Amino acid sequence: MSSTIERRGFLVGAGATSVLALSGCASGFGQFSFVDAVRRLLTLSSYAAIDRLAAPGGFYDNQVARLDLPDVFGRRGGVLANIMTGVVFRDRLQRTLNRFAEDGARRAAPAVADTIRVVGIANAVALIRGGPTAATGFLRQEMAGRLVDVMFPAIGDAMRVANDPVFGQALAAISGVNVSAIARDLSVQADNAIWGEIGREESAIRADPRRTNDPILIAALTGANAL
Repeated sequence: MSSTIERRGFLVGAGATSVLALSGCASGFGQFSFVDAVRRLLTLSSYAAIDRLAAPGGFYDNQVARLDLPDVFGRRGGVLANIMTGVVFRDRLQRTLNRFAEDGARRAAPAVADTIRVVGIANAVALIRGGPTAATGFLRQEMAGRLVDVMFPAIGDAMRVANDPVFGQALAAISGVNVSAIARDLSVQADNAIWGEIGREESAIRADPRRTNDPILIAALTGANAL
């Protein structure tokens, strides 16, 4: 399935969250739903972040989100130690592994959208009035590492069907190592990268909510300090 189709699927999955009724804020700042505001903040932040990371080069070209080589490639001796001394080889291997993470990000998108739609938000006002990444931190805690489990199969599948000579050479040099262990390492790294990117997007929206053109978010984020 193409990246474009996957991103379209994310939008469909987030549809119930993304389309918010404006009737609740028709008669004043205090009457709109802060729960809706939190859901919209999380939807916009997560969609923008994951869409970037799931695009070609999304992880590797982002110096903050770029994934490191799993430890197994750094602590093995013998043949692997010899081939890994080359900067060009290491860079190509890192690019390949970061590309596998893009498959994981595409798989993560619907899971994040579904959670935003159904998660209980007990103290929405506190989340709106919280720090730059308060809503992201809340959602990550609620998902409790689920994204790792969601991304792991997709990354593992991408590794198994890859026809990349550099990855094949590195894998052959560490024969006996379970491919699943490498996929798990990448999934954990991708999880951290995704949440970091969502948090940065949330911070940017909080800093300039008017860029969203969303009346609920503009009212919530510019007026919360007056409560």
